[in-house]
Amino acid sequence: MTQADNIRETEELGVDLIGLNFYPKSPRCLCQMPGYLPRKARRVGVFVNQPKEEVITYADRFALDYLQLHGTESPGYCRTLQSHGFRLIKAFAIAQAKDLPATQAYEGLCDYFLFDTKTPKYGGSGEQFDWTLLRHYHGQTPFLLGGGINAYSAKAIRAFRHPRLAGVDLNSRFELSPGVKDVERLRQFLQELEK
Repeated sequence: MTQADNIRETEELGVDLIGLNFYPKSPRCLCQMPGYLPRKARRVGVFVNQPKEEVITYADRFALDYLQLHGTESPGYCRTLQSHGFRLIKAFAIAQAKDLPATQAYEGLCDYFLFDTKTPKYGGSGEQFDWTLLRHYHGQTPFLLGGGINAYSAKAIRAFRHPRLAGVDLNSRFELSPGVKDVERLRQFLQELEK
């Protein structure tokens, strides 16, 4: 998210995490410090294959609660950040069951995994992957479900069962423009999700 009022209004919905994107090639990249940063929701910094020193600088400047790594960051990269006391969310692009064993090398290094749709870029496709593939995930790390979740996904999410499901990632399908959330659409979705 990029705009102060939009961040504040979204936080007031009671969301747990709010993402701040620091990947320079993303249309959602946060170029300057907004006038308001989340106080109740946890701050998640999104990075893609960026130097550890750069990640640590942003984490300090924005008082990030989690670092979400959306590229091809290695287990060693994660271990280094973890040793600095950072909590990590590692994204994995999923298209087939054979994409899931890659998570094994990251067990114990990340607080959450994010399962997203495999695309030529790093997330943000607005497309949903086949969630039934996650029956092949037997890891211990809890995960966030991402990839094309939209205003009509609440019923499917309520029906989805997995012992490690910890939450959902609501991004491009809930935006007015890149980095700006449609607060009313989010509100309606969250109400629908709680039914």
